[in-house]
Parts: sequence; structure tokens; C-alpha cells
Amino acid sequence: MTFLPIVGRELRVASRRRATYWIRCAIALAAIATGGIVYLINQVKPPKEFGQNLFQTLSVLSFLYCLVAGVRSTADCLSEEKREGTLGLLFLTDLKGYDVILGKLFATSLNGFYGLMAIFPVLAIPLLMGGITNGEFWRMTLVLLVTFLFSLSIGIVVSSLSQSPRKAMAGTFIIILFFAAMLPALAAWVPWISRSPKWESIFLLPCPFNAFYLVFDQNFARTAKPFWWSVGIMHGLSWIFLLAASAIVPRSWQDKPTGSRLAMWRDRWHRWSYGDTTERQAFRKKLLDVNAFFWLAGRARSKPAHVWLVFGAVACLWAWGCIEFRNDWFNEVIYVVTALLLNTVIKVWLASEAGRRLGEDRKSGALEWLLSTPLSVSDILKGQWLALRRQFLGPVVLLVLIEIIFMLAPKGEVGGAYILMWVAGICMLVADLIAMGWIAMWGGLTARNSNRATSITVTKTMVLPWILWSGMMLLVTIGQAAYNSTLSDPKFLIGSWFVLGILVDVIFGVTAKKRLESEFRNVAMHRFTPPTPPAGLSPSQPSGQAPILPSAAIS
Repeated sequence: MTFLPIVGRELRVASRRRATYWIRCAIALAAIATGGIVYLINQVKPPKEFGQNLFQTLSVLSFLYCLVAGVRSTADCLSEEKREGTLGLLFLTDLKGYDVILGKLFATSLNGFYGLMAIFPVLAIPLLMGGITNGEFWRMTLVLLVTFLFSLSIGIVVSSLSQSPRKAMAGTFIIILFFAAMLPALAAWVPWISRSPKWESIFLLPCPFNAFYLVFDQNFARTAKPFWWSVGIMHGLSWIFLLAASAIVPRSWQDKPTGSRLAMWRDRWHRWSYGDTTERQAFRKKLLDVNAFFWLAGRARSKPAHVWLVFGAVACLWAWGCIEFRNDWFNEVIYVVTALLLNTVIKVWLASEAGRRLGEDRKSGALEWLLSTPLSVSDILKGQWLALRRQFLGPVVLLVLIEIIFMLAPKGEVGGAYILMWVAGICMLVADLIAMGWIAMWGGLTARNSNRATSITVTKTMVLPWILWSGMMLLVTIGQAAYNSTLSDPKFLIGSWFVLGILVDVIFGVTAKKRLESEFRNVAMHRFTPPTPPAGLSPSQPSGQAPILPSAAIS
């Protein structure tokens, strides 16, 4: 038997896929555009300082890209096969658990890995400028690769234990958050409680941020041994997770009777989420009196509580920062980072919720039943928006108030650009959320799964405006001889970013809204339409059937 047959097949398939090459080009162009933005900000600085700033900016973005790779790529790779019933087919052959795990790992992460490799040449430009040393570049490359594998391995082991896509993605995110954020918090809190500094290094060793921090020469010179220990532990944990997934997956695809203890905890969770019989009936009547689909999309009473828990976690982080750093914690950088974190979480969460209900109902056929009732398309869309408003309106209002406080908090004099930045950010938050709701609902109806719908929504509303703005700034810089007059003005940079963001939201949001209103019924009714046969598939073969067994479950 061929060694790792699924891995070999996936590599051959990827070599013939256009996206494999286009994604590399797109990420390389994004890295170049980021370098252009850094150049605009640091043009008057010496090359060495510019090189250092460029390296740090690209390193931070690349590190975050690697850290979320598991949530984006592998968190739902095995759970999706379980839901579709195709995972067990592979184990009717001679395939082993590690064949499936490594095959899935390559199939889902190959484009992400190629994208990471496309960043490295741009990351090496500061090396030529004298801003960094050879050691810093190669250590950063190693940390990015290890973090990428670490995140993917967490996603795949969680996916081997899960069947629900939301639980798989949430579990992966929580575990990554534990290693990346909770361990540093424990490293600061436990030594403070126990008055023993030895615990700090123990908690920081498995933390990806610790390895990232120790890359730079000024830190590596003092703590070379902890750096190698940190990288080694993360690498070892990655293979432990992959081995665990290889042992779990041959057994996890089978339906097994639920144990009494597990059933008890599931029943408790269900009662907490939906309430007991009396509470469910009262809540059902309350929502049905408003809108029937409102009850279907918002019947889990605990959903708003989940968002408030995230705000509570951020409040705990702020409490720790106030205790640890006191007055030094209150500065503009912390304000901006906190706002960016909360804005990103709220936007991605709303995009996930907006498309999930419609996508699941379309796949199960529930939308066809709903459309055969007096319930109209506008009633369904209104009910979905009511459910989103119930879950997110309170947190969004609080977030806007927090950002207004951050805008007014600096004690010293702040320029008009600082105020403009916060006003533009608040307006963009509201505009993005409205546009993302419409785009995600349309994506939930048309995309293959809810994760893909969320990715498309986030790319259109959060990533595309930055790419367009970066490209515009580069073109203006190239075509304009007198740079210092216009592009050095922060108000122009903020205003141009705001206008582009609003235009993107209006274009994609209005388009999705119109398509939902005009094509909703047709899309919902044609869920069983067979796809167009791919190239190389004979017309006599059913288009929904793959030519070989691994293709049905792995592609």
C-alpha cells in the first residue's frame, strides 16, 4: 500500500487548483501593501529604523495569521465529515487514523501554508536594509512555522471530538486563547499571589506569545534557553495533538449510546440554554407573537449571555492590567487595542450567527416548509434581524459607549486626527454590522457551509477595504511627487479609509439585500440541484459522486 495515499492525492489535486497559486499571490501582495503603508508612515526615518518597524509590523500580522489558522482551517474538517456520514467510509479500507489526520491536515492547510511561505520573502526585506539581524529573521521564521502547526493541530484534535461546527470552532478558539492569553495572565497572577517568581517561567513556556517576544535580539540575548524550550514545547504539543487525533478519529465517527453522566450534563446545558418546560412555553409565546422566525432563530435564551461573558473576560483583563501596571495601563495604545479586539469579536460573531440559521435550515429542508406557510420572505428576514438584535444590540451599545469614553479619556491635548479616528471607527462599526448581517444571510443560503459563509463575509467587509486602501495609498504615492503635502496628513489617511469602507459596505450590503429579497425562494427550493460536473468527470457518472472513495470524504 502507498505510504500516506491521501496526502499524495491532496498534493496532486492542489497542484492543479488555480486557487493554490492565486492565494499565494494575494497574500504576497497584501504583505507588499502592508510594507507600503509602513513606508508611508516612516518615510522620513532612516532605513535601519524603517526596516525594524516593517519587520515588527509584518511579524505581528503573520503571527496572528498563524495563531488563528486552526480556527479557520482545521476546526471543522473532521466534524463536517461526521455530519455528512462520509468519515466512516474511509475506515472500510486499509487506511489508518494517521492517514486520515495527515490527509485532512494537508487538504485544509495547504493554501494557508503556501500563503505563509509567500510572506517570508517580504519579511526578509528589512534584513537587506540592516534593520534586523540574521538570527532575528530565522528565529521569527521558526516561530511562525511552529505556531502555524500548533494552531492546526489544536483545531484537528478538537474536530475529531466534535460534530457541531460551532462547538468545534469555539473549542479550538478557547484552547488557543488558553495558551496565548490565559497562561500569560496566570504567569502574572500566580507569582503575585504565591510571592514565588519560579511559576512565571513555567506558565510562559507553552505560550506562543512568549516565543514571539523572545525572538528579538534584545530579549534573546538574555533568555536564549527559554526561547528554545518554548519553541520545543509547542512543537512537541503539536505532535501530541496530532497523535491523539489519529487515535480518536477511527472510533469517534461511530454513533454510540450516550452515558448517563454525559446525558445528565447535556440535559443541564439544554435547560440552562432553553429553560424548563414552563419557561420555554412562555418564551415561545412571547417571540411567536412578534415573529415566527424570530422564535426559530432566537429560541436559545442564553445566546446574549455568551456575548456578555466575552465582555466580562475583557473586563477581567482590564482589572488585571490596572492592578499590575496602575497608571501606565491607561494610555492610547491600550484603548485602541481593546477597541480593535472587541470590534473584531463582535463583527465576526455576528457574521457567524447571521448566516448559520438560514444555512442549516436550507440544508435540512426546513426553509421549504417555512415558505409553504403564510410566512413571507420579508417575515423570515425580519425574524433573523430581530434575533440578531436581541443577541447583539446591548453589547454593541455598550461597546459604542466604551469607545466614546476612550475617545475622551486622554488627559493631555489630543489632535483632531485622534477624535476623527474614533468617530470613524464607531461609524464603521455600525455600518459593518449592518452590511455583514445582509451579506452573511445571503452567504448562509448559497455557501457550502456556515464557516465558508462567515469567511466570505469577513473578507468582504473587514479585509477588502484595507487591501483597497493600501493599494490606493501606494498608487497615490507613486503618482504624486510632493508626498509631504497630502499623504502625511493623518486626517486624509483616516478619511480615505472611512470612505472606502463605507463604499464597500454599501455595495456588498445593498447587493446582498436585493438578492435576498428577489432570489430567496429560488435558492431555498433548489438545494438538491446537482452541481456542474468537474473537469475530467465522465458525463455518465453522477456529478455529485466522486470517482474514488477518498475524494468523497477528504476533498
